[in-house]
Amino acid sequence: MRHGAAVSRPPAQPSRLTTGPFRGTTAVARGLLTADQLRSSAWRRLFRDVYLHRDLPVTHELRAVAAAGLLLPGAVVSGRSAAVLWGIELAGTDDDVELTLPPGRHPVRVGGLRVCRASLAGDDVEGRRGVPATTPEATALDLARHLEGDDAVVAVDRVLASGLVDLGALRGRAARCTGRGSARARAVCALADERSESPQETRLRVLLLRAGLPVPVPQFTVRVGGRFVARVDLAWPDLRVAVEYDGRWHAEAGQFARDRQRLNRLQEAGWRVVFVTAADLHRPGELVARVTRALAAVSVRSPGPAAGS
Repeated sequence: MRHGAAVSRPPAQPSRLTTGPFRGTTAVARGLLTADQLRSSAWRRLFRDVYLHRDLPVTHELRAVAAAGLLLPGAVVSGRSAAVLWGIELAGTDDDVELTLPPGRHPVRVGGLRVCRASLAGDDVEGRRGVPATTPEATALDLARHLEGDDAVVAVDRVLASGLVDLGALRGRAARCTGRGSARARAVCALADERSESPQETRLRVLLLRAGLPVPVPQFTVRVGGRFVARVDLAWPDLRVAVEYDGRWHAEAGQFARDRQRLNRLQEAGWRVVFVTAADLHRPGELVARVTRALAAVSVRSPGPAAGS
């Protein structure tokens, strides 16, 4: 080393700051870091004055906990962010964290947050991951009231599929709610179904219902003589018609042969199957017409009851 050369030191990283988010001003006030050290590469900024060690993975859940626990104490995690805290992935890492403040609190504008002011009943709030969050039922109703179009039904279906909310109870609550978004909430809950297994299946089901087609049974299990044949995405058992959504997984190695075998079993059991792709959802008129033709083609016959569940 040359005489007088500056020695490069690693940035200060106090161990108590490496386990989770912290307020930068608090760390500096306690002498754990200087302002210059806080700006080093060892730390990443989550929100204004909220930091995290660079080695810790950033998730939407972590950002929601940091926002409600450090940035806006007293705020309640709500909407899609609350769903994430309950294990339902409705928001991505970089999506705005959704919070609710009491009506008397001053409005807040912070990058990365979506803050509303509303009164929340005490039994609609529960501790989750160390911060207050709306309960699963209150979260589902909130999503039904405020999300647009089919996105609302998709979100509510995802909450219902978690098993944390009863559809009958949710519909009863939607029927009683008043105020902004109440009519939308009732319409969304009327379309919701906990048996849906993917967002695209929900969108497909809602499209067919809004077109006036008979209500299909999601995730119907076809059996013949007690023997399992297949489980189909949407079914009209009395007509033995099924609609199947083809996702990307059907392109996996060996899947094509398995799909063919499955289709053969369904056809041998007297079922007619309409396959739908993502591209078909962008041509709703053609898709509805195709399903309508399939239902009409078999409605003229009088099949016996289709075994299934």
